[in-house]
Amino acid sequence: MKNSELGKIHNGDCIEGMNSLPEGSVDLVFADPPFNIGYKYDVYEDKMAAEDYLKWSNQWMTAAYRALKADGTFWLAIGDDFAAELKIEAQKIGFHCRSWVIWYYTFGVNCKNKFTRSHTHLFHFVKDRENFTFRSEDLENRVPSARMLVYNDKRGNPKGRLPDDTWIIPPVVEETFALRPQDLEDCFLPTESDWYFPRVAGTFKERAGFHGCQMPEQLLGRIIRTCSEENEVVMDPFSGSASTLIVAKKLGRQFVGFELSEEYMKAGTERLGQANVGDELTGAAEPKMSAPKTWQGKPNKKTAQQQQWLTAPESAPLPIDQRIAEAINDGVLVAWQSLKAVGSIKDVLDDKDMAEKFYDACEKLGIPGSRKFLAERLFAVVSKLPFSQTELVFSDS
Repeated sequence: MKNSELGKIHNGDCIEGMNSLPEGSVDLVFADPPFNIGYKYDVYEDKMAAEDYLKWSNQWMTAAYRALKADGTFWLAIGDDFAAELKIEAQKIGFHCRSWVIWYYTFGVNCKNKFTRSHTHLFHFVKDRENFTFRSEDLENRVPSARMLVYNDKRGNPKGRLPDDTWIIPPVVEETFALRPQDLEDCFLPTESDWYFPRVAGTFKERAGFHGCQMPEQLLGRIIRTCSEENEVVMDPFSGSASTLIVAKKLGRQFVGFELSEEYMKAGTERLGQANVGDELTGAAEPKMSAPKTWQGKPNKKTAQQQQWLTAPESAPLPIDQRIAEAINDGVLVAWQSLKAVGSIKDVLDDKDMAEKFYDACEKLGIPGSRKFLAERLFAVVSKLPFSQTELVFSDS
C-alpha cells in the first residue's frame, strides 16, 4: 500500500475505497457499520429493506476480505437485529469465525416495553483457520487470575491468563443477578468472550461529541493489541468518530480509514492530529476495578471511620491486587456489621445460624472465597482496627 494512502481518513464510499487498495495489503479490519435501525447520520439513511441491507453488507465485507492479507483478521461490531445474518454472510464470503464476543456495557438506552439493550456483538473472523495473528503470550494481553490475586494460590500462572468470554452468575452465589458488573468479582474478565466496558456516554470525558456512536478506546485496544503487530496496517471502513484509527496510532500501528461524511472525516482527522504514538488509551483497562462496588457507596459516619483505618491515603493509583484485597476487606466488614452482633467473632461464628447469616451477607455482596477464607479475612481486618474502632464493630448501637 502506498504511503500516501496510509495515516488518513479517506472521504468517500468504503466499498469503492477498499476496492481501490492493493489486494492483500491490510492486516486487521475493525468495522462498526450502521446497524440498519434508523439511526440518524448526517449523510446516510440507516433504514434499508432487510434484503438490501444484507446485499450491501455482503458487498462491503467482500471488499474487506479482498483487502486483507492471507493471515488477516476481521472484527465486526453489530447489534441484535442483524447479528446472525451478518455472521452467515461473512462465512459465505470465506471468513472463519474464531469467537463470538459479547460487549456488555453500562448506560444502555432505557426501553419501556422490552428489556434494555446493553450489549453489542463482536465477531472475530480470520481468513485462514490456521494462520492468523493472536498474541496470546504477550503479557499486555493477559490478565491476573483470581487464583493469583485473591487466593494467593501457587498454582496460578505467574504470566496470568487470557480473558474469558463471559460469566454472569458466580457459581457459588444463589442470586441470579447483580445490580452492577463490578459487584461480580469473577465475571466479565478480559479473557472471557463477554467483555464489560462502559459505553462512551455523553457525559464521559472520552466523548468526541460530533458522532453519536463511539467505541471505547480500551475495547479497541484489546482487539488491536491482540490481533496485530506494531507497524502493521489497521483499517476501519466506517471511521465515524475515528476512535479505531486513534487507538491504532497510539499503539504504533499504520492505519487507514474511510468515511462517507465529509464533516465526520474532518472532525476525525482533527482528533487524529491530537493523538501520538505511545499515548495512553483513554478509560480504564479493567473498568470493574475503576468504580466502587455497590456496597462501597457513600459510607455513613461509622463506616467512614472504620474505612480510614483500613485504607492508606492514596497519592497514586494502587496496584490491582491491592485494590482487590482492600475491596474484600471492606466487604467482609460490611457483611459483619449487617449482623448487628454482640460478642467476639469466634463466639458469633461458632453459632451456626449467625455464621450462615454472615456468609450469606458476603455472598449477596459478591465477595469471593471459601467460608474459611472469609472468616480468616474478617479476623485479620478486625485485628487491624484500634480498640476504639473495634468497639464500633461489636456494638449493637
